[in-house]
Amino acid sequence: MKLYYRPVQNAWWLKRQPYVLFIVRELTSLFVGLYCLLLLVTIYSLGQGEKSYDGMLIFLKSGPIIFLHVVALIFTVYHSITWFNLTPKAIVIPFGEKRLPDIFIAGSNYVAWVILSGIVYWLIVRF
Repeated sequence: MKLYYRPVQNAWWLKRQPYVLFIVRELTSLFVGLYCLLLLVTIYSLGQGEKSYDGMLIFLKSGPIIFLHVVALIFTVYHSITWFNLTPKAIVIPFGEKRLPDIFIAGSNYVAWVILSGIVYWLIVRF
């Protein structure tokens, strides 16, 4: 018996906006991972001595790497926002006979994000 497989185009996901947003969200993780790898290499160069770290700092100031920083920031913010908005679908908190409204679950993530970002900003400016 032969099975029939309906042919699917490679760009099937471009036909509906939710699919496009999902694929873009998944692609953002590549840039987040690449940026994490860059940070690990920077920490490694710090452990190799002053000369190695100075070379890494010069590399980090180059145009393509600054562009990578900007793209990684944009993609990380997009990834975080979409993740926070998905949280209420993954976490159901009972509240009496009903469930806790989505705004409280997602909102707590945003509040924590703002507070932690403020703390990191304060530490950077202070020291």
